[in-house]
Amino acid sequence: MATKTNPFIRPLLCGLMAALLSACGGSDYDTPAPPVGQTPDPVPTPEPTPPTQFVLGLLPDTQGGTDAQGQAHVAMHPMREVLKHQAENGVNMVIALGDLTDNGSKVEFDEWISVARQYRQQGIEFLPVMGNHETSYAYTVQWIDNMREFIPEDAVHMPGYEWVNYYVVRDNVLIVGLAYYNLPIAFQWIKDTVLSLDDQIEHIVVASHDGLIGAKYGQTLEQIVDGTKDDGWVYDVQPQIRQFFAEHDVIYVQGHEHQYQRSLITAKTTLSTLPSGSTPTGGNYKMGAYTQIMAGNASYKGYEYRFGERELVQMVVAQKNATYDKGSEHFDVNSSLLTFTGPRVDYQSYAAPHTAKSNNADQQFSADWYLMDKFSRSNNRCETMIYPNSIHHDTRPVLVFQTQYLTTDCYAEDGTVARLIGGSNDTFNRTDTRTRSMSYTPGISRAESLMDLTRLAYQWLFIAHESWTPNLNSPMRVIPDEAEDELLIPETTVDLKEHVTLSWLDKTADTITDRLIISGTQNQAGLYQSAYGAAKDIQSESGLPMSQTDGSHKSPVTLPDSAKGSWDISNAKADSYVVQFTGPDSLEADKLLLASLQDGQWQALASADCLIEQSWNEDWLTNMPTRAATCQNQPLVGIDKTFGNRWWAVLNADIELALINR
Repeated sequence: MATKTNPFIRPLLCGLMAALLSACGGSDYDTPAPPVGQTPDPVPTPEPTPPTQFVLGLLPDTQGGTDAQGQAHVAMHPMREVLKHQAENGVNMVIALGDLTDNGSKVEFDEWISVARQYRQQGIEFLPVMGNHETSYAYTVQWIDNMREFIPEDAVHMPGYEWVNYYVVRDNVLIVGLAYYNLPIAFQWIKDTVLSLDDQIEHIVVASHDGLIGAKYGQTLEQIVDGTKDDGWVYDVQPQIRQFFAEHDVIYVQGHEHQYQRSLITAKTTLSTLPSGSTPTGGNYKMGAYTQIMAGNASYKGYEYRFGERELVQMVVAQKNATYDKGSEHFDVNSSLLTFTGPRVDYQSYAAPHTAKSNNADQQFSADWYLMDKFSRSNNRCETMIYPNSIHHDTRPVLVFQTQYLTTDCYAEDGTVARLIGGSNDTFNRTDTRTRSMSYTPGISRAESLMDLTRLAYQWLFIAHESWTPNLNSPMRVIPDEAEDELLIPETTVDLKEHVTLSWLDKTADTITDRLIISGTQNQAGLYQSAYGAAKDIQSESGLPMSQTDGSHKSPVTLPDSAKGSWDISNAKADSYVVQFTGPDSLEADKLLLASLQDGQWQALASADCLIEQSWNEDWLTNMPTRAATCQNQPLVGIDKTFGNRWWAVLNADIELALINR
């Protein structure tokens, strides 16, 4: 509330202020007024300070196995290559995702420290989390003694779990580190932490060695479906973890699996997780899911894809493993980067093949990195899952099974609206899994019978195939084998999906509207691999038996000519899709152009004389309209003036768009 100044005091205060300003050499108050009738020069508006970047690097398992003398070692050659790559890419902090060692011995810790310390001395922070090989072989005191110098001094530790569960805040990012199997134990502490820091953070990264849903393991499988009777430490909180992580847009990163995978873990079930969009009262909303990243491998061993997609609660969008076994000709080493800039996060994951199996000098290699996965998004976004077009034609339509690039409206803060309006997901990756079995022990296991074990598998992991809930991976996802009294999870073939996001960022000095990021369209290039990582040909080889919804195998795929067929997606082409971009009514369309950000500069997608002044026609995806010869090398871009400032464009890559002045 404002207060009035006593009229007798005011002149005294003003005189005193003038005297003080004069004694101090004057101030802006001394600037003489402009002559009567002359407009003063405008005071320039300072450019907003750009947000700082914070870059996280993910270091997968570095356990190296044992030598001929039985001494375990760290996989020093892959570890050096990962940290070298991350240092060259400006990483501020490296999360070491557990299983730093094989046996937790002094020799191994000394090896790991000798490599990591070189980069810590360059200013890179480390955030190590304890893996099962440290839990099993290294006493906690050994972990603390060796890792204490790497755990940040300002880390806030979980009471009773100091030095194994802790968090730090860097810029606007909360990073939580958890020991192996500690996610359910630490869940309430994580909730309390997130809620207490809500006004300080825009991003949350939770890092642990393992997670709820695995490729080979996973706490849901190990501690619930295959768990112990009346043991509720995971069972009681698993749904709440999924719900909370989805609500708070957590990025969950883990090691343990010795293979790379990115997926969405849903808060409910995948078949009830609808694509996001917007409402007049609530604005944009996200899907009810969180991102899970298995960071891959930096060791001398690789794992097969064991149980496949847990399709009840998981949607896999990237999968790659290399086991150097059963047709796989090498291991992979993986290096992944998360870059946080204000409300934006950019992710790049790189891989390199190698055949090293020990720390011997003749096994040393220089990683030939290639980009194999990526996404860019902001907190203000809409998102959807685009399924591959391999869904059998007789499969009953389900609302979430969208194979076309179609979304609802997504709104920017300035009133700009975007949506996808056409295109088909014809280019996708495919992977096989292997057969595994599960058993039970009455009186000890949670399952008391074979049917009880089957129930748990369908209740927590897999979709039971019915016409109204089709399982795209197999109509017989789990099979009770009464003769052997065990549950089979048969080998099958999984076609990967695309997680496509429409994200908004504020306008810049170079754009007239807010900026739109379209991401997730070009991450797959028509690759097919076995459960062990051996190369297969998606265009000539069928999927495994019983992998199609009608009980047959998935058929070979005819890829479009644009499919690159390479794990390197740095110059991959997406299937052609159409975006509709509608600017605010207050803008004059004739003075604008739809533009994309190219090498830091905004450039028009198509020149003004190449614009098509018509509404979008879906036939143009296959039959391009006639354009002048000078326009042939430009994207197909149009403007539909019947709806005001409405633009459309045919694209074949992830992109950042905005309207700019002509």
